Amino acid sequence: MRDSLDNPAGDLPCRPGIGYKPQHFQAIREDAGAVEWFEIHAENYMGDGGRPLAQLRYLAERFPISVHGVGLSIGGEGPLDRDHLSRLKHLLDWLQPASFSEHLAWSSHDSAFLNDLLPLPYNAATLARVVDHVDQVQTTLGRRMLLENPSTYLAFAESDWPEADFLAEIARRSGCGLLLDINNVFVSATNQQTDAAEYLAAFPLGTVGEIHLGGHDVQADETGAPLLIDSHAALVADPVWALAASVLALSGPLPMLIEWDNDVPDWPVLKAEAARAAALLETAQT
Repeated sequence: MRDSLDNPAGDLPCRPGIGYKPQHFQAIREDAGAVEWFEIHAENYMGDGGRPLAQLRYLAERFPISVHGVGLSIGGEGPLDRDHLSRLKHLLDWLQPASFSEHLAWSSHDSAFLNDLLPLPYNAATLARVVDHVDQVQTTLGRRMLLENPSTYLAFAESDWPEADFLAEIARRSGCGLLLDINNVFVSATNQQTDAAEYLAAFPLGTVGEIHLGGHDVQADETGAPLLIDSHAALVADPVWALAASVLALSGPLPMLIEWDNDVPDWPVLKAEAARAAALLETAQT
């Protein structure tokens, strides 16, 4: 749809944002603090009216909003769900968010929807399918989207592209931007015993419109090796902060989101994480 990748961040400020949770609505009204923008999950706001949309309208009048989809199944083998895409378009048309993003993953098969974001083999067939789906999304929505790198726990023997190169080629062919989730990079590298820094050195930072930082759980596999679970239920780990600093040193400031979707803490905890992100962004600007 697009011929160039200028300004993949859209209208998001290169400042900290937080994933919005309704239990924080009153705290945000009283003291947003270091937060410059909010992200919502699209599927939570596809209904008609009610408190969720009223709260979203309040936020949208005061903050830039990033919409993050979790249900398009862009990597799925079947066609995209046209009803889902239509509801998404309706939401974006009235909200006019600063950014829209989805995942490089699949979550549906035939009429079944799986409550997970599942990995893909990185090969020519997958590349063609994902590019077609991204083109369809961007054409239908009339806007550029960002595509997020996944967290993975295994690799496919059928893959013949490194993930960073695969994402770069999707962006080149479709004109989409990329969402760089640095926690996902760390989780995947640890689980697959690869080097997160090498992955980031190969990542096309010029296509990045948003950075995500989140927490993970530390477990062990049957051999005792570390197994990280992308839980979005903990503080951002120090190694992830260090990787974020190395990325910003190369890219300069970018919109940076704190994700916390499970076991959600009180507002001051998220506000403190956003303040830490703000300090990183200030350092990257100097």
